[in-house]
Amino acid sequence: MSSIPDPQTDSPKGLIFAITAYAIWGVLPVFMKALSHLPAAEIIAHRVLWSLPIAAGVLIWQGRTAEVRAALRSPRMLGMAALTAVLISVNWTIYVWAIAHDHALDAALGYYINPLFSVFLGATLLRERLSRGQNAAIALAACAVIILTVSAGSLPIVAVGLTLSWGMYAYFKKSLPLGPNQGFTLEVLLLTPLAAGFLIWQALQGQAHFGTTTFDTVMLIACGPITAIPLLFYANGAKLIRLSTIGILQYIAPTMIFLCAVILFREPFEGARLIAFPMIWAALVVYTATLVGQARRRRRAIAPTAARIQ
Repeated sequence: MSSIPDPQTDSPKGLIFAITAYAIWGVLPVFMKALSHLPAAEIIAHRVLWSLPIAAGVLIWQGRTAEVRAALRSPRMLGMAALTAVLISVNWTIYVWAIAHDHALDAALGYYINPLFSVFLGATLLRERLSRGQNAAIALAACAVIILTVSAGSLPIVAVGLTLSWGMYAYFKKSLPLGPNQGFTLEVLLLTPLAAGFLIWQALQGQAHFGTTTFDTVMLIACGPITAIPLLFYANGAKLIRLSTIGILQYIAPTMIFLCAVILFREPFEGARLIAFPMIWAALVVYTATLVGQARRRRRAIAPTAARIQ
């Protein structure tokens, strides 16, 4: 029996991995809110520092460290990994700041828009042809951003920043010729000297929070697992389930962030948001329906060929 996953079916193991990853990302605001009294830069530095042993440990267990060592000897690979490392750092920083400063709703909005931005990138940078449904979804999302901008008098910086940083990260990540686990390990490896340097400087200034209280110390160490584990779960789950399934599951995290913002953090859901969010949700319904429809057409096209082979 072949161990290669069937691209037309969803592996139960893959579903568990992916749903677990999105669920962890969904409750991440609660974790980050507990650290809102700390500077965002310090939290990001600890996310990097404590992610490295987990990511490296997984690679050692899988016996795939050779690819990372080879990448470290390639200037081109290092340059590409440095770019994705910067983008993920920017994304993390915006996210941590947003949760600490009561902008969790804007964070949810950014991650809702992200899949539509990825489709837009595919059309503009990769010349991918979009269906009418995809064009309509992107137009709805753009109108929602315009409404929020006009209402506030400025761009929703948090939402736009998260969308741009994660969307560009995902785009350039595809160009990095490394597996997802190896790529993540290389990114945090490149960021570790900067993170360690910042934390040493902070300690010398007497501003470090690590070691001051048991709560802060444990939570800062926990930044590693809470960062690395869902990324590794997602990377492995994505290999075992269909793209259309991922397209639907990816709304779990922003929906949970939205609920955290409204129910737990009591952020106001009113005014322009009452118009913009339903527009985004409508755009995602259109986008998902288009994605599922495309997947069904592909399966119907493949079915006669498979029947003839059998």
